[in-house]
Amino acid sequence: MAETITAKLKQYRHSPRKVRLVTDLIRGKKVERALIELNMIEKKASGPIKKLIQSAVANAREQKINSDNLFIKSLSVDEGAILYRRRFRARGRTMPIRKRTSHISVVLEERLK
Repeated sequence: MAETITAKLKQYRHSPRKVRLVTDLIRGKKVERALIELNMIEKKASGPIKKLIQSAVANAREQKINSDNLFIKSLSVDEGAILYRRRFRARGRTMPIRKRTSHISVVLEERLK
């Protein structure tokens, strides 16, 4: 039976909608290929996602799992807490500003040949 390795990034200060643009590109790929593609993506979220995958690979090495056969089984982005701020407008009004956060979790699995 193949073991699964997980890693999580919580309260990442970037909206889930923007992070999902990056995660949709690498879901289901081999870890080596995903890391190469993350180097080429010019989005702000690609850096922390790359670091998260490398953390999951380090967790796999800690469990004595060969990192050459790992692939991304699932990569999910959920909404985190929203920080509410407000911007003052004309005539004494205020407009809300929602600073969104994301919870990113990755699950790696060893694909046996």
